[in-house]
Amino acid sequence: MPLDELRPLAAEHELGANHNGWKNPFPETHPKSQLLQYGFEYWHDDSRFKAWLASRQVGKDFNSEGEAAEDCHMNPKHSWMIAAPSERQSLDSLDQGKMWAEALGLVVEDYDEQREGLGGETLLKSAEIGFSNGSKMVAVPGRPDTVRGKSTNVIITEFDFLDDPAATWRALLPSITNPLRGGEKKIRVVSTPNGMARMMHKIMHGETKGTMVWSKHLTTIYHAVLMGLPVDIAAIRAAMDDDEGWAQEFECAFLDGSNVLLPYDVIGLAESFDATEMWTVASAGTSHPVFLGIDFGRTNDPTVCWTLQRVGDILWTREVLVLKGVSTPDQEQILADRIATAQRVCFDYTGPGIGLGDYLVKKHGEWDPVKHKMGKVELCTFTSGFKREIFPKLRRKFEGPTKIRIPVSREIREDLHQMQQVISNGEYNYWSPRTKEGHSDRCTALALGVRAAEGGAETLSYKPVMPGTQKQGGWEEIKARLRRSVGL
Repeated sequence: MPLDELRPLAAEHELGANHNGWKNPFPETHPKSQLLQYGFEYWHDDSRFKAWLASRQVGKDFNSEGEAAEDCHMNPKHSWMIAAPSERQSLDSLDQGKMWAEALGLVVEDYDEQREGLGGETLLKSAEIGFSNGSKMVAVPGRPDTVRGKSTNVIITEFDFLDDPAATWRALLPSITNPLRGGEKKIRVVSTPNGMARMMHKIMHGETKGTMVWSKHLTTIYHAVLMGLPVDIAAIRAAMDDDEGWAQEFECAFLDGSNVLLPYDVIGLAESFDATEMWTVASAGTSHPVFLGIDFGRTNDPTVCWTLQRVGDILWTREVLVLKGVSTPDQEQILADRIATAQRVCFDYTGPGIGLGDYLVKKHGEWDPVKHKMGKVELCTFTSGFKREIFPKLRRKFEGPTKIRIPVSREIREDLHQMQQVISNGEYNYWSPRTKEGHSDRCTALALGVRAAEGGAETLSYKPVMPGTQKQGGWEEIKARLRRSVGL
């Protein structure tokens, strides 16, 4: 059914009901009684090659990992590999599989994680759950080097959002198509769409070649609601406030294209154990200037204040402050000494950030040279043009020779990796899916911090302000600093 017909049907539909009158055949005591119609149909399609193009929030992982767990339960010594775009998604998917396995009666005997280096914050290589019947489920970040050579059944979740889906597919294919490598293997590719040049478009709309015949499933948010998913479509769309994002993420539309802004290998170039997530204002020292990028959030997303310090030609991360559920007055109090110590601040002056931004420029002075305002805080409105200005510059800081250092942190790595460069109608834009951790708030704060550092070190000498000693900014103070910088 076309989208134009699905939209009004879903808008008038009773939440939680099934438009077709379908009922789950399993008794309420059975774990699979939780399956909605679209998930039930996908789960019980036993095709060797199966693709599911689906909206966000419809339970793609819930159903996919459930099928794998049931296979592990019914077939001792079977194995499944789950590949996902990020470490967080890989581990979350594995956790879904573990939940289903235990619900179906499998006993977890072993769990093991392998990482690139020492410590729990380094990049994940694999995580494995071993069951009592010899079956296992392995989660890996979806990269060519992590999937190559594995002879196993495969789930690729959010396939289109891998750093390089085509290369990962080429690395994976020989192992799953060779019957001599432990028998015939199944493959499940599951994703929301991510551009017409990516693999899901080829699978869903390409011609069938050879023996690889795909069984294809489509579930938009409208299909899901009509089949019993109790979500308020109007509320989700209003919260998203992004027509292109809505079309791609919930209506399963293929836009022109999309790429990850910061792939894992690029992020890895900048990671350093000498970069820190916590420090005190008193640690600023006297010789190296400090710059802040502040992405403001109040309820749905956190506020992130990213502190950079220039040492030579390198920008070192000194603090990544995350404030969740903190009132605006309390945020201002927490940020006051940090702003006073910084040479320049770029502040997210969009939506709920407008009120606090007005207060900060009144207190610390506004930076807007075009309007002859030479204070400290630049108010940054996040238009498409502004995003096209700050995010490519952030990417260049990471590329060799790397001019930025960030902490070795899973949360930071995953946040940076979420940001996407989206191409629609020939125009570039930048967008990130909202997760339970936020909305690439750290990435945005870092991009603002880089902007502050690029424009704030030309002529002014640097002198840190100790806690509790900040004064109100203004033109007279700026003139005095300029006179001091030239020895007057």
